[in-house]
Amino acid sequence: MTDDVLFQQDNPVTDIANPIATLRDSLSAIVGADHVLTDPALMDQYVEDWSRRWRGDAALVVRPGTTDEVAGVLRECTSRGVAVVPQGGNTGLVGGSVPAPGSSSVVLSTRRLDSFGEVDDLSGQVTVGAGATLGDVQRHAAAAGWHYGVDLAARDSATIGGTVATNAGGIHVVAFGMTRLQIVGIEAVLADGTVLSHLSGMLKDNTGYDLGSLFCGSEGTLGVITAVRLRLHRPVGRTSVALIGASSYDEAIALMSSAVDPSVRLLAAEVTDEQGMELAARLNGTAWPLAERHPLVVLLEVEDGGDASGFTGLDDEADVVVGLDASEQARLWAYRESQGEAFTALGITHKLDVSVPLPLLAACADELRGIVGGWPTVQNFGVFGHLADGNIHVEMFGPDADDLGVDLAVLECVARYGGSVSAEHGVGRAKAGELHLCRSAEEIAAMRAIKAAWDPTGLMNPGVIFG
Repeated sequence: MTDDVLFQQDNPVTDIANPIATLRDSLSAIVGADHVLTDPALMDQYVEDWSRRWRGDAALVVRPGTTDEVAGVLRECTSRGVAVVPQGGNTGLVGGSVPAPGSSSVVLSTRRLDSFGEVDDLSGQVTVGAGATLGDVQRHAAAAGWHYGVDLAARDSATIGGTVATNAGGIHVVAFGMTRLQIVGIEAVLADGTVLSHLSGMLKDNTGYDLGSLFCGSEGTLGVITAVRLRLHRPVGRTSVALIGASSYDEAIALMSSAVDPSVRLLAAEVTDEQGMELAARLNGTAWPLAERHPLVVLLEVEDGGDASGFTGLDDEADVVVGLDASEQARLWAYRESQGEAFTALGITHKLDVSVPLPLLAACADELRGIVGGWPTVQNFGVFGHLADGNIHVEMFGPDADDLGVDLAVLECVARYGGSVSAEHGVGRAKAGELHLCRSAEEIAAMRAIKAAWDPTGLMNPGVIFG
């Protein structure tokens, strides 16, 4: 992995041929002058991602408020040969939602596309704008007596369009699946301004390609997602949450089945290591939650009526604490959900998000700990994640932001176990040079062909996924 690969813009049309002022005036006529930003101070939050490792440059930021305005912006940019970087909540960690250094691209923010349709009680579906936050979608569904199945710590910042663009997972994948499984319709705009809209939500519709699935995980390289028709679920009943000490990843994985009664639904299975637990406790001003220290702490959430009856497989010697009411469950969840923030509090942190086949998770996690723990410049690290779906998060503090050696070592280790270099946040620019570790040359060629068909001039988020 090299800096050139991380922030490579391989299409010469990304440079603006006309003065920025002319482009600003043209876009202002489409979206209104208040929604075209050229002041560097106002643009700052749009050109650096949440990790603070990936920062770039842009000619301006444009904030359309309707699908028609998105189409107009893209037509104008295409006519001028200007690259466009679609951006939602900008909570990514791989440089996929911010422009490259030295670019003259336009950042297109979808945050104003935050409309909500009525929840359809017959189908259990709802159509929402791409700029609606995940948390607002959850609350909108809950108010109508339904549940949206995707959840993650950045729920009040991450947008639905962004979660679709990266096929986000989060904490309840074991129960409801990734974002792709929640999509029953999509509306998006291609680089030339063509609007593709298929929001009927029919579950039986075998009329050709599933365009929604193609946009899911596309990271803004095919077009701009403007609205999504989402599948909802019946509300989750009362739950119980348990934190359980474990000595190894093998034991942690075994707890997913041995500790949980087979008659109840497992909603979440998470694992956090001792270093991360200590940092989270320090950040939140809380104490170590268990009677003893353990190398790992497993969090299990089950739907069991809220009386802990779902944890029938715990032996008498287990070091465990169970939360039944909402406040106690939130306290226990905070140890896991504060991991990213806790490591960020140390300074700029390398944050890698990978996955491996579940039967190989324990061996891979142990090897990763050895690699990272022995890396000369790593001062503090954590290996934690979503236990039930093989998703490992590796946080490392110490190496310089542009020191990519330890990142590459982690990704190559994951590849040896047949894993993926990205489980949730996408490939972005950060991992574009390592895509070949988990996708074949034939697969990459097929993906490039799709991009070439939909974005023939290469203006949509150049440098992302493919480098």
